[in-house]
Amino acid sequence: MKIKLKKLSDQVIVITGASSGIGLTTARKAAERGARLVLAARNAEALETIIGDLNALGAEAIHVVADVGKEDEVRAIAKAAIDRFGGFDTWINNAGVSIFGRNEEVSREDQRQLFETNFWGVVHGSLAAIEHLKQHGGALINLGSELSDTAVPLQGMYSASKHAVKGFTDSLRIELMEENAPVSVTLIKPAAIDTMFVEHAKNYMDVEPKLPPPIYAPDIVADAILAAAESPHRDIYVGAASKLASSTSHHAPAVVDALMKRLMFKQQRSDLPVRDRANNNLHTHSDDGRERQGVKGMVFETAPYTTATLYPKTTALATIGAGLALFALWQAKKRPQRRVGW
Repeated sequence: MKIKLKKLSDQVIVITGASSGIGLTTARKAAERGARLVLAARNAEALETIIGDLNALGAEAIHVVADVGKEDEVRAIAKAAIDRFGGFDTWINNAGVSIFGRNEEVSREDQRQLFETNFWGVVHGSLAAIEHLKQHGGALINLGSELSDTAVPLQGMYSASKHAVKGFTDSLRIELMEENAPVSVTLIKPAAIDTMFVEHAKNYMDVEPKLPPPIYAPDIVADAILAAAESPHRDIYVGAASKLASSTSHHAPAVVDALMKRLMFKQQRSDLPVRDRANNNLHTHSDDGRERQGVKGMVFETAPYTTATLYPKTTALATIGAGLALFALWQAKKRPQRRVGW
């Protein structure tokens, strides 16, 4: 079945984990393009501020305080969208959190809690969403990671949860295809992104963690998400680094293991002392309302690889145009210069 999705300006969009980072960036960009929004997170105060700001700018948005690890609270998000707007067209499962530390050191309680948010939150959101989308059509967009296809040390449970998200998402997509359901299912796989990811993570290490480069802006992920809301995509790799990690892990896993051993312990450890370990978003919320943490070093504001995969025709035309211009310049330089003068 060919699935046709609405323009953003005609959509109602549900976003979980909307109080910071990728979720917040996506909400603001969607509002700018005329979408009506249902934003969900655990932080009521942050949501109220965000909704107030969006509505003041002319957007139509509501919020629902919910923990995605609790199925009844996720279903309350869907109910709120239906009660207020008559339904929704796109559901984005974005909520997530990480833990930095060796697998042996991380408590089972913390490991299970991470899965409640990262995996079961996606399951709860997806199943609540498709009940409506199967009847009315639309897009389900789940946030995976470059770690859906590979893994890193010191974030073992996060890597495992993103592998689980991929498996669930791919399985659900096939089941919906078999039913000829009018639902597009997309898995977004970002590379490292400058969000509140590190600040919100629980840390078991003896120093503050950091993200390994290259690091990309959350706006690139938001643009990819919104592209998937308007046009069906199976997988979207955000940043060439994500695609490279996936491909290399598939074709040369032993090489990747060796590189991870050599690089990823150092690259995830900063030279900063440990801050308050209780200040994290694993079991409850901390400070929200910010899109970026502001990492040190370069942050890529564009991702040409991702743009090319999302808009291949436009990219091809631009490439051809640039090639013709270069050819014309080369030809001009080859022509003999006419002498001017007596």
